[in-house]
Amino acid sequence: MNSLMHIPTEVELALRSIPRILLAKPGLDGHDRGAKVVAHALKDAGFEVIYTGLHQTVEMIVEAAIQEDADVIGLSIMSGAHVPICRKLFDLLTTKGATDIVVLVGGVIPSRDIPVLKDMGVAEVFPGGSDIDAPAQYIKERLM
Repeated sequence: MNSLMHIPTEVELALRSIPRILLAKPGLDGHDRGAKVVAHALKDAGFEVIYTGLHQTVEMIVEAAIQEDADVIGLSIMSGAHVPICRKLFDLLTTKGATDIVVLVGGVIPSRDIPVLKDMGVAEVFPGGSDIDAPAQYIKERLM
């Protein structure tokens, strides 16, 4: 047997099946209470969550998602700039060859913009007032 060969433990194998979620607050929006609440709800549901913090550029978010091998990018957007942010995010994901990363968006999202975001490639939108467990339920149904 090769001594350099790594045989994964049961825990490592189990963890690989748990989606890794990168939560980010793009732009100048300084309100992150909702994102932190969602991060805790996702952790409580058994997911691995990486929270990037406030004031992230789209480039920083995409790089972090690739470096962290994220399965999901969750954007919390309160600024009203969700359409241009998502457009830029999808352009970068395409450029970087990372179109397999699922994108979810939450925050202050007018209902008229939800079809626009979904046409762009956003898998699901969670506007203000959504059930706190809805993102976790969506991820469990779609990725597990």
